[in-house]
Amino acid sequence: MWCRRRATAAAGRLLLRLLLVVVLLLQAPAAAQSSKRFLRSAEPRDSNLKIVGSIIFPVKVYVKLNQNGPRILCVTNRLRNLELIDPVFQWRGPGGNILSENSSVKISPTGTLMFKRFKSNQSGVYTCSLVYKLTAEQPAKNLIMTYLIYVASLDKEKNNRPCQQSTCDTSERLSKARYLIEKFFEQQVEIMRKSSEPLPEIYYIEGTLQMVWVDRCYPGYGMNPLRHPDCPDCCVVCSPGSYNPSNRIHCLPCNNSFMYGATKC
Repeated sequence: MWCRRRATAAAGRLLLRLLLVVVLLLQAPAAAQSSKRFLRSAEPRDSNLKIVGSIIFPVKVYVKLNQNGPRILCVTNRLRNLELIDPVFQWRGPGGNILSENSSVKISPTGTLMFKRFKSNQSGVYTCSLVYKLTAEQPAKNLIMTYLIYVASLDKEKNNRPCQQSTCDTSERLSKARYLIEKFFEQQVEIMRKSSEPLPEIYYIEGTLQMVWVDRCYPGYGMNPLRHPDCPDCCVVCSPGSYNPSNRIHCLPCNNSFMYGATKC
């Protein structure tokens, strides 16, 4: 009886310690709840990253919710390092309206577009018109570059993608919690193995513990590796024509949805 009580008490202490540590690990800061990663058609590490355009295809840009976006240049990669004569830049946002500076948008004298605290409703198609000359004798050329800019978040941290420390911690805490849970059951097996008492009615069978990662996106966001191959694990804002009413993984089709980030049809 004494051995059984000691084994039971030891298992109880292990369980109490496990639960306490797991609770502490899973307590996420408020910032992590709206999370997660921001990323690519290049993977911006911070607002100093520069993304160039293309006249062949739209460039997709993924910006983290409520964070400053990368610097989006109104030049192609070929023109980036050339000296342009009298360049004229003009940015248009979703809906075709000419962009002007405000509290959330800044346009530099060299045509670089920058966002401050990017919001879901800023997602959409952005175009930049560049008029320039390479020499004074040449006629002016006009280029149009298109960018598809999405707000995105991510629940998982892998492939060593960059993120803010406050939001990267979520995955690390989950990994630690998983380790502690597995460790508890391993120690419980050892304690029960050393005990001469009969097994209790409910007990853990060694080797049967399985843990599965369950993806989810917040309302208005969804994963779509076909539409967003540069960021297949990202929870990207739902595009017009789709919506996500709850914590589903994917956006659902909806002919009545005409906005980004719709949560109802």
